Amino acid sequence: MTGTPEEPCKAGASVADIAAGMYAYAHILAALLLRATTGRGSRIDVSMLESMAEWMGYPMYYAFDGALPPARAGAAHATIYPYGPFPTGDGTIMLGLQNEREWRIFCERVLHRPELADDPRFDVNSHRTAHRAELREIIVAAFARMGTDDVVRALDEAQIANARVNDMAGLWAHPQLQARARWATVDSPAGELPALLPPGVSTAFAPRLGPIPALGQHTAAILAELGYDEAQVEALRAGGVIG
Repeated sequence: MTGTPEEPCKAGASVADIAAGMYAYAHILAALLLRATTGRGSRIDVSMLESMAEWMGYPMYYAFDGALPPARAGAAHATIYPYGPFPTGDGTIMLGLQNEREWRIFCERVLHRPELADDPRFDVNSHRTAHRAELREIIVAAFARMGTDDVVRALDEAQIANARVNDMAGLWAHPQLQARARWATVDSPAGELPALLPPGVSTAFAPRLGPIPALGQHTAAILAELGYDEAQVEALRAGGVIG
């Protein structure tokens, strides 16, 4: 993953880093499979710019040949509506309507406003997208009278894709993390602490979560691996370079 002379790579995991890492991972897997079946190796070249361009491909194609691109929509969908986050009486819900059948069911069973299905402002997706501000007001007003559990139940019964938007406390307590035994504990200078296991489960090995070291606990060992003898380490410590 490389930058450009005008925009060199910066430290830290940006969205571009993640996108390029995802495509690098896929290319590496493909190269390993190719080597296993043909004996030929591969040179892999992954650009952060090209990775992000691929991620932006859907809205980018709307701007072909000078056409107007979709407006910025945040977590909502740029060209499908309603699709994205909506507040409820006690939280936030994500939902996505994909077709006109779902729109009609949404009006009848969730909003309890069947007349909206044929409203000329909202009767097809292009009209709903053009009038998204008006439609959002209607949905927000309906959801404000309902708790998140009620909205989820109504959407589930209508078979409309949805998901809760958790805050950090909700993520900590998520029942699926508990059900899949994703929490472990690690030792630390402050005592035992909870630690989330890395994603994925393999029958070949278990993830290793070592104790969190105290400040300076491994300094001497690391310097020894770098070739410093005990006298040099003590000199660095005496000079205040290390603790």
